[in-house]
Amino acid sequence: MNGESAKHVFSEKIDDWLLGFYDAFEFMKLFFKEAFSGSFEFNEFLRQCYSIGLKSLPLISLTGFVTGFVFTKQSRPSLLEFGATSWLPSLVTIAIVKALAPLVTSLICSGKIGSGIGAELGSMKVTEQIDAMEVSAVNPIRFLVVTRVAAATLTIPILSFYCAILALTGAFLNVTINENTNLVAFLERGFDNIIFLDLATAVIKAISFGFTIGMIGSYKGFNAANGTQGVGQAANSAVVLSMFLIFLEELFIVQVTNWFR
Repeated sequence: MNGESAKHVFSEKIDDWLLGFYDAFEFMKLFFKEAFSGSFEFNEFLRQCYSIGLKSLPLISLTGFVTGFVFTKQSRPSLLEFGATSWLPSLVTIAIVKALAPLVTSLICSGKIGSGIGAELGSMKVTEQIDAMEVSAVNPIRFLVVTRVAAATLTIPILSFYCAILALTGAFLNVTINENTNLVAFLERGFDNIIFLDLATAVIKAISFGFTIGMIGSYKGFNAANGTQGVGQAANSAVVLSMFLIFLEELFIVQVTNWFR
């Protein structure tokens, strides 16, 4: 019993969790050190923006439009019972701008982008390509991690804005079919209760979510082990952990911004 307690400070699982947290903290320190070192791989950054941003447009387009259309369709019967269908544009716009657009975009990107970063860097790790970069005097943190995290942090807010436009388009289509509302009236009613704080909150959410997705995917990929099995585990854990942190950040940001209302 004494020998077992000497091996672990608390318990095996708790010690592993604390060590993993420490490793993640050290990895983030390396990222910020290289990010503000004054040297930046701009060409690789543009390539990652193309991979993360443009290649995600078809999926974001479909998801955004369907989200706005379906949310409006499901909300209308409840408002109809109280004779408040005129509030439908405002309700839908608030929900899309403040919550749905950044959250839906980030959850989709955590599955598509987070898993891709984890799998790509994980495969480079287990095949020793990252070690070869270090031998070749190429900084892997600067070339692989900084560019991917920066690209995710920049492109996901843009994708969230694009998703909001498509979602509002789907919402307008549903409203105009049922209420025969024109676009000007829909936008006036929709944005009547939107304030600057709502837009700022949405941008802050998207930036935070993008940084989380890029960082978690890179961290899991850099720490992949055990061959091809480790690559799959890195991709899977990157998706699960980034989604979990996105929901925590959503809760935290909403609570903080509500203090300023």
